[in-house]
Amino acid sequence: MSDALDLQKSDALTADLVRKPLHEQVQERILSHIILGTWAEGYVLPPETELAKQFGVSYGTIRRAMAALTASGVIMRRRKTGTVVTGRTPHHSMSQFYKYYRLHTIEGRLASSRTVMVDACHRNATQDEAEKLELPARAPVVYMHRLRWVDDRPVMIDRVTLPLSLAPDFPVTIEEMPTLIYKWLLEHHGLRLAAIREKLVARLASPEDLKYFDLPLDTPRALLDIEEVSYDSNNRPLVAMRHAALTDDHCYINEIR
Repeated sequence: MSDALDLQKSDALTADLVRKPLHEQVQERILSHIILGTWAEGYVLPPETELAKQFGVSYGTIRRAMAALTASGVIMRRRKTGTVVTGRTPHHSMSQFYKYYRLHTIEGRLASSRTVMVDACHRNATQDEAEKLELPARAPVVYMHRLRWVDDRPVMIDRVTLPLSLAPDFPVTIEEMPTLIYKWLLEHHGLRLAAIREKLVARLASPEDLKYFDLPLDTPRALLDIEEVSYDSNNRPLVAMRHAALTDDHCYINEIR
């Protein structure tokens, strides 16, 4: 079956377009395919007339969506080829959050990490979590506690919370928990990351932190705390995270375009 026919049958592209102006919703559907890699760099999109049929919208709506994506550099028009995915990072580097966490070496190289889950469960939100996620008191949430390892040693502690109301089918066991949370939310529920608010604080590691990092309890170590709350395109809180990273060999780089 051709890519065009696959696209026509895709749930992501045939979902009811009811929340926003049609051209913005179409734009988000197209962007989702690019972020997830379904339409990778160099992919040639179907003609606009064909896209209009597949989305069930007017030609003018498709033209507006494509014009916005072209202006942001996500796609480009090539003579004799058509409209092509450029591979440029769309919308303030948000696509980076779907692929990896932005931990770098002191020299500035991206650190390749692996995730080890420590704990995972469905439970009631704490007061702090409810405030950050704008939830009622004791609302049900998904909670994850995990470590990030680089070069066979832990360098970051993650604590992650998301409202169960946004994803009632989110896995509950450690074995099933997705490593790439934003990618999972986009693929399973069409929830696209639109903004992230971060707060960075330096502090000394607690005895519990030192235990997870497998470090001596009697030696002070500096940590970088990164508290973040992410939001979807409707400015609704998606996920609250708190990261605690060792600063001896790694740093945090945030690039906004």
